[in-house]
Amino acid sequence: MATVTYDQASRTYPGSDTAAVDKLQLEIADGEFMVLVGPSGCGKSTSLRMLAGLEEINEGAVRIGDRDVTHLPPKDRDIAMVFQNYALYPHMSVAENMGFALKMQGIPKDQRLKKVREAAQLLGLEEFLDRKPKALSGGQRQRVAMGRAIVREPKVFLMDEPLSNLDAKLRVSTRTQIAALQRRLGITTVYVTHDQTEAMTMGDRVAVLKDGVLQQNDTPLNLYDKPNNLFVAGFIGSPAMNLLEGKVTNTGIDVGAYTVPLEASTRAKLGADAAATVGIRPEAFRIVGAEENGLSVEVAVVEELGADAFLYGLLNGGGEEAKEIIARIDARRPPEKGAKVKLAADPDRIHLFSSATGERVSG
Repeated sequence: MATVTYDQASRTYPGSDTAAVDKLQLEIADGEFMVLVGPSGCGKSTSLRMLAGLEEINEGAVRIGDRDVTHLPPKDRDIAMVFQNYALYPHMSVAENMGFALKMQGIPKDQRLKKVREAAQLLGLEEFLDRKPKALSGGQRQRVAMGRAIVREPKVFLMDEPLSNLDAKLRVSTRTQIAALQRRLGITTVYVTHDQTEAMTMGDRVAVLKDGVLQQNDTPLNLYDKPNNLFVAGFIGSPAMNLLEGKVTNTGIDVGAYTVPLEASTRAKLGADAAATVGIRPEAFRIVGAEENGLSVEVAVVEELGADAFLYGLLNGGGEEAKEIIARIDARRPPEKGAKVKLAADPDRIHLFSSATGERVSG
């Protein structure tokens, strides 16, 4: 096992004027499960491939433990990679697929079989060792790919969206299995996904990237509770945070006819009459009386999920400029579609961002 360090590592593809990964500074602890997350094209897979040795590093360095592996070939980095498409050999059995890398290393057959059986037992694959990949389900193939990585006993696991080919229910169960397995093995893991729910439920820490630049690196709860900027605030959380433009006043910040209460110290950071963006999570809203201070919202849809319900409404009616608002509400007393309600936010759960810079202002 080992630490992983990206030391101002950059990758610019030939013919491009902008870096796909721009001066990435990230330290991953020994045994940690680090998730790289972001939208398509943000540089997360490129960052992983830089660590694997599959992409050239134009500036900076990458280290595994105390070794600088920046210019080493993949085979000398002591890593194992699990790909999105599993990359199994169709003509080989499960056991042969799992033990193939060991065979290439010249490890004797009896030792290979011992390691394969141990990994198969860990993954619940004992009864499938003689089958070919075509006789397995997507989830079973994914576990075979995991087994092939495990038998190598690498210092670092690299996983590039390994669950994206699975159906929704299997994704949920498999991500739990992967997280539990990683904790059992204690092997440093770098995991790439575009799914922020996957990132939040699996990672010890999560690194959020946008346009090749690291936006924030923190625990899932801190990302959710204290996003550094508007991008992280809007990206992390499902349903997404409500982001509303407003203007600072003597008592708070005006969003249309609703005055969001803010402490004087927070207002002072922005200055009087400054433009600001208010962030409100769906669960921070509550329905209040028609005469109370709140956002006037016309109910478009109520999504009933049993234990929870989410109200999707339009701020100030349904005109062309109407802003969608999402609020978590009492699942047993949902308002009717088309009804007009007022929503007020919990003052202690409000996020504030500078409209000029997009950076977080509130503490």
